[in-house]
Parts: sequence; structure tokens; C-alpha cells
Amino acid sequence: MLDSKVLLLNQNYEPLTVVNAKKAIILLYLEKVEIIEKRHYMIRSRYQALPLPSVIRLTNFIRVPKKRVELTRHNIFKRDGYQCVYCGTRKGPFTIDHVVPRTRGGADSWENLVCACVNCNNKKGSKTLERANMMLLRTPKKPSYLFFIQHFFGRPDDCWKPYLFMM
Repeated sequence: MLDSKVLLLNQNYEPLTVVNAKKAIILLYLEKVEIIEKRHYMIRSRYQALPLPSVIRLTNFIRVPKKRVELTRHNIFKRDGYQCVYCGTRKGPFTIDHVVPRTRGGADSWENLVCACVNCNNKKGSKTLERANMMLLRTPKKPSYLFFIQHFFGRPDDCWKPYLFMM
């Protein structure tokens, strides 16, 4: 129960991150946050009972630098939903493919790297999409940090939706 996920919002209701319930209760006890949404469970100590939070909000606004999503192999697989962008298969193993091959000046960027199955990656090789007679099912783009909170911090509670999808 104390390892369940809690959405942490800034004072202006901007999603910041996801913390575990233990961290949320500590912040609540220190009066640094307030509970916006709670679960039906109570956390009890000898002298106090607190509701188990689902969404908490900081009492003071904090200025945070723009969050970046690191360009890693794992994050590319997450962005593409562990699905080949050429044939759509969800059966692995998967590799990372350069849409514009490095030999033709393609960069290591969010817009040029995609998740591909081994068959499609071998078929494309170091050719362009036109030359390999292949096409992308969706255009790759750089994901926002909010995208990763929405999709990849486990299964979000239904009560998180108003805070995650309003931006």
C-alpha cells in the first residue's frame, strides 16, 4: 500500500512527477502538500489516521527547469509502444533503426530513431525509405515529459486524468 503511486502537482496544478505513497505521506505530515484526491484506504499510526492520497499538490509553487526525456534505446521503445513502425508487429525482438541512415547523414535524434522488428530492419538496411519501398506507420517525434507520466508510470488512477490530460 505504501508503494502505490501518487501524482505530485505543483501549486498551479501542473504535473511534476509520480512519487510513492510513503513519500507523499511524509510530505503531507511536513505540511508541504495537500491532498487533492484520495483513495478509500487509511494509513494509521498510534496517534493519527491519514487518508491514502492519490493526487497531492504542493502548498508553495516551485520553479522547475523544463523536464527532458533522455534519448535512450528504452525510451524509444516506450515511445513507439514496443511496436515496429514499419509493419506494426508487437512480436520482438526489436532493434533501433535510423529512418535516414547514418551513412546518408542521419542523426541520432528523436525524429530519426524508431523501433523496428529485426525483419524490417534487415529489409531496410542502410537504404532510404523510398529505396527500400517501405513507409512509416507514424511519424517519430520527441515526446514530452508529460507523455511519459501519462503512459509509463504504471497504470494511472482514473482520478489522475483531469490533471494529466488538461494540458
